[in-house]
Amino acid sequence: MDDKEFNTLADATLARIDTALEASGADVDCQLAAGGVLEIEFDDGSKIIVNRHGIAREIWVAARAGGYHFRWDGTVWRDTRDDGELMEKLSQLASQQAGETIQLR
Repeated sequence: MDDKEFNTLADATLARIDTALEASGADVDCQLAAGGVLEIEFDDGSKIIVNRHGIAREIWVAARAGGYHFRWDGTVWRDTRDDGELMEKLSQLASQQAGETIQLR
C-alpha cells in the first residue's frame, strides 16, 4: 500500500468511526481534525484519540486503558498485539470510558 492509498483508507476509517459514534446515541463529543486526528471526549473529561500514523501505515488509538496500533490486513484494521478488529476494540474502550455500552458498527 502506498501513501495515497493509506491516507485514503485511514481517512475513510476515521470518518466511519465519527459517523458510528454519532449513530450510537452515546453522550460523547467527537471532533475530526485536519491531519487525521479524531478526538472523542467523554462526560468525565477523558478522551480517546484515534489518529493515522503514516510512517507505520497504522491507525493508533490512545485510551485510558492504553495505546493500540492497528494495521490493515486487506479487509479490516487489526490490532498488532492481539489481532482484534478496530471497531470492536474501540467499542470496548469507549464503553469502558463512558460507563455505558457503546456499539460501533
